[in-house]
Amino acid sequence: MSTVSTRPPEGRYGRSSDERADHKLKIAGSVFTALLLALMGYFAYHYVGQNKISAEVITFEQGKDAVQVHLEVRKDSGVSGYCTVRSQAESGAEVGRADFRFTGDATRIDKVVTLRTTSPGTTAELLGCHAD
Repeated sequence: MSTVSTRPPEGRYGRSSDERADHKLKIAGSVFTALLLALMGYFAYHYVGQNKISAEVITFEQGKDAVQVHLEVRKDSGVSGYCTVRSQAESGAEVGRADFRFTGDATRIDKVVTLRTTSPGTTAELLGCHAD
């Protein structure tokens, strides 16, 4: 007894619709992956390459109406800009916020700045630094 095949002979009538759909999905996936990688590269470049000033809070001392903040700032030579620091009370309310300017040719600056507060501040938080 012989079995009858319901499939056409291989290669005789071109690709099946499933093969065409698979090929289109592979192309679409490749294009999407390339665009995603390009977008990630663009954002990485602008985040790392364009940030000319960075800083961190080393220590801080609480006071009655001010917080002494020790900042370490790293920047490109000749770049000027500012860093924004804030302080919060124990309740979480913001009691002080100020911008501190950094200029000059030094690439690393250690500076103790005074952040005036409206009530005793329990934190000193660096919000960010921006070049002019």
